[in-house]
Amino acid sequence: MTRSIPKKVAVIGASGYSGEELLRLLGQHPGIEVACITSRQYAGKPLGEIQPQFRGHPVLGAIKFSDSDVEGIVASGAEFVFLALPHGLAAEFAGPLLRNGLRVLDLSADFRLHDPAVFEEFYHGKHPAPELLGAAVYGMPEIHRSEITRARLVACPGCYPTTITLPLVPLLKRGLLDPKTIIANSLSGVSGAGRKADVGFLFVECNESARAYGVPVHRHLSEIEQELSLAAGETVRINFAPHLIPLNRGMITTIHVNFSDSADIEAVTSAFEADYGSESFVRLLGASAIPDAKHVFRTNFIDIGWRFDTRTGRLILLSAIDNLTKGAAGQAVQCFNLLAGFPETTGLL
Repeated sequence: MTRSIPKKVAVIGASGYSGEELLRLLGQHPGIEVACITSRQYAGKPLGEIQPQFRGHPVLGAIKFSDSDVEGIVASGAEFVFLALPHGLAAEFAGPLLRNGLRVLDLSADFRLHDPAVFEEFYHGKHPAPELLGAAVYGMPEIHRSEITRARLVACPGCYPTTITLPLVPLLKRGLLDPKTIIANSLSGVSGAGRKADVGFLFVECNESARAYGVPVHRHLSEIEQELSLAAGETVRINFAPHLIPLNRGMITTIHVNFSDSADIEAVTSAFEADYGSESFVRLLGASAIPDAKHVFRTNFIDIGWRFDTRTGRLILLSAIDNLTKGAAGQAVQCFNLLAGFPETTGLL
């Protein structure tokens, strides 16, 4: 049987945590050739020297970092490009790469928002490429699968939005919840802040510590409210409190919300089963278990549970993901599979 020609991909910003996780997943993907990895800091150095876990890897072990320039990326023959860059930098690459015919998957926040005014409000500066916002598709396959398949530019969601949006969308779009009563509390491992030198993320600052940050307005709130508003058919504003906890990777979220007048716990269960019952990467726990970050470690799963509090009459939704996989690189590979025509689980299960 003739093997199909592998799709050539490039990873821009491959030396960060999300880039490292991308390479781990791409290195086990049977339909991919990694044609180019870039890092301005490590240009010319072998991947295995900078990230020793890849030493001796049969596919990636000898590949070298190149400088982050568009001409070199195009010359590599890559058809698809993953941008694993801090927000604000991805926009420098997306436009030129798209004009050269490449398809782009951006893991930063640069293209997640539809409205440049909202971007300016939450990121405190004008969007560097507002003309591309209308072309970008929000990369949450369970909600936007058909649009992703046709996209040239995919804006992969953040980790907090994944844990909040996926549990709420099936319920909001059916009118089962009072959207004015949503309160979400999330706890994230330290890798969610990225690989950077910052006193607040040193071991002695994070170990034996738990603290809230970005309250009351975290940047990810903008994309969360955008997607929830689309599902509800009305403007949705929520209370959101992210917390940093002493885990390397992992994230859990607890959401409290009131039912609408006509809803009950049976309707919630039916909505989840209808929307996610056949999804490869959504595990519905219902009332059988509590989502635990340990159980999704280094996987592309999101675990979702739910309970009804009879004392307060409020619904409690619970979710867990690995922030570097389903919250970043794994979700990006899931979107890539849709773009490239592979089964959605390829390289992820």
